[in-house]
Amino acid sequence: MTRVRCKRPNPEARLRLFCFPFAGGIGVYNSWYDELPPETRCATELCSIHLPGHEGNLQETLFSRLSPLLNLLVPAVASYRNIPFAFFGHSMGALVSFELARQLRRQGLPSPVHMIVSGYRAPQLEDPHPAIHQLPDLEFQAQLRRLGGTPDGVLEDSELMELLLPVLRADFAVCENYTYLTEQPLDCSITAYGGDKDAKVTRAELSAWRAQTRNSFSLRMFPGGHFFVQTARILVLRTLAEDLKQVLRRLPQARRRLGAVDRGA
Repeated sequence: MTRVRCKRPNPEARLRLFCFPFAGGIGVYNSWYDELPPETRCATELCSIHLPGHEGNLQETLFSRLSPLLNLLVPAVASYRNIPFAFFGHSMGALVSFELARQLRRQGLPSPVHMIVSGYRAPQLEDPHPAIHQLPDLEFQAQLRRLGGTPDGVLEDSELMELLLPVLRADFAVCENYTYLTEQPLDCSITAYGGDKDAKVTRAELSAWRAQTRNSFSLRMFPGGHFFVQTARILVLRTLAEDLKQVLRRLPQARRRLGAVDRGA
């Protein structure tokens, strides 16, 4: 099954943005490309990462650990090495994209020139919240409702929830089973996005991402809770466009680095 999907392929793009979904996220970035400013769309190609067992892939095995998931994603992303690329991930997607960047580096493959990590504490910090992926169904659904990312209509649809609960449990398990291992900071710049009313992730936990890069770091805060990427989507996309514009300005040097890696491969 294809792990990378580009809804609007752009042969003129100078930068490719890989977007990683949050737990249970289905088609969360489908409309983003069309909502970006024209100048951003002209220079960028937006690709969504699709995880095993999600959306139309319900017959596939779900993963509750990060390592086997990375083993699938590395070759999928590495095959898109013709232009520089950046990562955007929200919540679980931030963790997956971070560890994928480190796995690409371990294997000597091209790495992202920039990362945007959204709604997730810095990975070196312990999770202060109790695990929920093994809770009984009603308690698990109550926690989902509290986080606010799953519409009430979905939570109240028993047939739909029967399909989604295994997916959501597996995704939460990926995060809750995660163990951070110390490595050198990444070479790429990092921007952290957060919600100013997010009860799950604090500003201090977002700021701690600074330790994960030897390059520049910035923090952007938005109005809203954990799923501010949905409730403040217009502002998030406006900010994303500005951040991508800054990355594009730096691309000549990034492209030379990428070409050097390719020639040495």
